[in-house]
Amino acid sequence: MFKKLAIIFVAVFGVLLAVPTLSPNAARFFPTWMPPISLGLDLKGGAQLLLEVDTDTMLKEKSVQLYDEVRSALVDRQKGLIRHTDMRNTDGVISFVLRDSDDMSKTKGRLKGVFGSTVDISTSGKTVKVSYTEKQKKEMIADALARSIEIVRRRIDALGTKEPSIQSQGGKYILVQLPGVANPEHIKELIGQTAKMTFHLVNEKLAENGSQPESKEAPAGTEYLPYMDMLGATLPVFTHVEVSGESLKDSQADFDQNNMPVVTTVFDSLGARRFAKLTTEHVNERFAIVLDGKILSAPTIREPIPGGRGQISGGFTLQGAKDLAVLLRSGALPAPLQVIEERTVGAGLGADTIAQGKIGSAIGVAFVLLFMLIVYGAFGLIADIVLMVNLAMIIGVSALMGATLTLPGIAGIVLTLGMAVDANILPFERIRDEIKSGATPLRAVDSGFNRSMKTVLDGELTNLICALILFQFGAGPIRGFAVTLSLGVMTTLFTCIWLSRLLIDWYMGGKNKKIGYVRKK
Repeated sequence: MFKKLAIIFVAVFGVLLAVPTLSPNAARFFPTWMPPISLGLDLKGGAQLLLEVDTDTMLKEKSVQLYDEVRSALVDRQKGLIRHTDMRNTDGVISFVLRDSDDMSKTKGRLKGVFGSTVDISTSGKTVKVSYTEKQKKEMIADALARSIEIVRRRIDALGTKEPSIQSQGGKYILVQLPGVANPEHIKELIGQTAKMTFHLVNEKLAENGSQPESKEAPAGTEYLPYMDMLGATLPVFTHVEVSGESLKDSQADFDQNNMPVVTTVFDSLGARRFAKLTTEHVNERFAIVLDGKILSAPTIREPIPGGRGQISGGFTLQGAKDLAVLLRSGALPAPLQVIEERTVGAGLGADTIAQGKIGSAIGVAFVLLFMLIVYGAFGLIADIVLMVNLAMIIGVSALMGATLTLPGIAGIVLTLGMAVDANILPFERIRDEIKSGATPLRAVDSGFNRSMKTVLDGELTNLICALILFQFGAGPIRGFAVTLSLGVMTTLFTCIWLSRLLIDWYMGGKNKKIGYVRKK
């Protein structure tokens, strides 16, 4: 009895999950955790962006970091200074000349100790060359792609855009689909910003002379950076990064005491210590807040700021403060992103597709139901009920999981219904054979289901394996097809093995009723 109640409960619950999708007017009577299914870009309309991760620029920045790390390793005071000259970075290869050739083995040992197997070290005479290995470069590129996808997703989610689809393509591309977004310009601008924030001390001696001299280069360790909102104005700052934006834990748009929009920042424990040290040791000095190579503001440190909480002001609008907070909160992109393709799908096209899909699906389902009813009589009616429950469960479970319905997904549902018809026909035909062999209807039903289940399971599990392979190695629409196909396999097994048998048992009522579509030999 408990098993029968559980089967009925699961079937009814699955059908109820589909009601908000099948009847949008009734959706308001259901709890929020039972939403209607989301429609994909091809059905709802929206924008599609193809972004390219600029890995060349990322590798150049990595080579600059490698230059600094190699130099730091050579001048390590605790381990001893290794005298060298003519250190340079040429296309990602760091080279320098040792003053004493006897230091060669010591140099190689120290570099291997610092970098391990991530770099190649070659020597020629007193010249040493250091560069990242090809394996390390590939790992950097893969990591940059994965981090970029996650950061793009966080930025889009923070804007409240519903049901975005973000996935990698071709090793260095990111496909972004935004259903319901008609104008993606603001999103393009936001997700394309690198948002790399750093804190630098201002070189006050040079700052007294005003903007950057036209004929004079900045001294070593200093660079002139432009202001973000002051055209032509520059400020000399030390290149050494006092606090990195990577230590930023949270940022929010807020208002200061003058009711002006500002951005509040909260650092992690490491960033808080560095920020406290910076503001303690440099009271009454200025520090520059730099975003993507431009100065947001250069406030004066009035007092030490412990606790890792700060505030960025820069004449923001409220929207500008919100956008900056989103950028800083989601993290800095490891490499610049470039929009290389943009498409916009009108909502009208999606509506036409849905209308045509409804007509086609209704005609196909009607023919299937009519066929089952004519050929199998009462059992055919039971099969029709099971098919409708199966369809509702696929839609309902997909909505509950937050899946997005696309045209390939609809194709997966149609294919599932076809397989479900087969899963019903197999036991019915087996029952027919048993009755022709002289078995009673009750015994024929029992034997027919038992002997056909192995074939049904083999077929459905084969489809499930194919769906899992498509999901693992496919992308975009292929994955949508695989998801609906996998769900369809699960619901088909439930409805055709348990629900169908339960309804047939109720119909038979424990009696050897005549099954009209079968005639004995």
